[in-house]
Amino acid sequence: MNIQLRFFASVREALGTAQEGVDLPEHVRTVGEVREFLRQRGDVWAEVLAEGRALRMACNQQMANPGTLVSEGCEVAFFPPVTGG
Repeated sequence: MNIQLRFFASVREALGTAQEGVDLPEHVRTVGEVREFLRQRGDVWAEVLAEGRALRMACNQQMANPGTLVSEGCEVAFFPPVTGG
């Protein structure tokens, strides 16, 4: 399954990329599994997307949780929590 990844703010800066297309293995079916799949790249990917790290996720521009299903052609985004003042 092919999906589009988007990275914003400090996540984008740390990873050095704003977006990419990726072909997921068959066993990756949820947003949480996409995050784990990307962590397996190691190095900065493992650090930035680490489990327990404050990180927001969206699927097709809707807030998502780790169990949100992904589908062919969808967009999965990762970004830090937003604070206001």
